[in-house]
Amino acid sequence: MSIRRRSREVLLVGVDLAWQSEKNPSAIAHGALSDFVLTATKVEPAIYGIDDVLNQLTNVVGLQGIAIDAPLIISNENGQRPCERGIGKKYGSRHASCHTSNKNLYPDAKSVYLSLKLLAKGFNHLEGDRWQIECYPHPAIIEMFNLPERLKYKKGKVADKKAGQKKLAKLILNLRTSKVLPLKINDDVMSYLSSTYIESLVGQKLKSNEDALDAIVCLYVAGLYSINAGGQVFGDADTGYIWVPQDVCI
Repeated sequence: MSIRRRSREVLLVGVDLAWQSEKNPSAIAHGALSDFVLTATKVEPAIYGIDDVLNQLTNVVGLQGIAIDAPLIISNENGQRPCERGIGKKYGSRHASCHTSNKNLYPDAKSVYLSLKLLAKGFNHLEGDRWQIECYPHPAIIEMFNLPERLKYKKGKVADKKAGQKKLAKLILNLRTSKVLPLKINDDVMSYLSSTYIESLVGQKLKSNEDALDAIVCLYVAGLYSINAGGQVFGDADTGYIWVPQDVCI
C-alpha cells in the first residue's frame, strides 16, 4: 500500500444514488479530508430526482472527489458489464455479487446521465484533480472490515434490517480509530449511527437511514481513494468499472 499523505483540505462526497426511479430518494454524505483524517460533516438523506442530486454536488465549492453507488458507465447491450462479472467472480461466494446493468435493461439510466454531466463539469473517471468513481458498498464493507461475507442489512424482516444497520453503524464508528484513515464524525452525522435511533425507525425512515449509512460508506471509500490506499479496479472506463478498497481499515 502506497498512501499519499495530504495536508490541505480536500472536499469529498459519497452518494447512494436512486438511479432506477425518480420516486426513490438518494442520499449524499459530505466530508473533508485534512491532515490524513477524514471528517464526515453532514448527510442529506432524502434527495429526490437526479437533477437535484446534480445540483447538490455542483453547488459544493471546491469539491474534488465523488464516490457513487450506481452504474456510471453502461456500454454493453446485454448481459453484465465486465466489472460486474469480475465482482461476481471474486465476491460471489461471499454473497456480494452485482446486479446486472446493460442498455437493454436501462436504455436511459439516470446514473449514466449524472456521470456524463459530472464529466462535463470536469470530474474525470479514476484520475485527475477532480474525479468521480463508481463504488459498491457490499464488497467495500467486506474488505474494509475483513468480513467473511456480505453484511446483511437491506433485506428481511424489519428486526433483521435494524440489526444489520446497527452492525454496520458499529463498524463505521470503529473507523474513528482506523490506522489507515481515521474517521471523525460530526454530531449531525452521529444520529444516523445511533443504535437507539435505528431501533426507533419504521417504514421509509428506516430505509432512509439505510441510504444514509450507504452514503457514509461511499464517502469513506472516496477518502481511501483520495489517499491512494490499496484498491482494485474491476473493469475500465470504457466498459464500466467499480473501485473496491483492499485494505482492512479497523
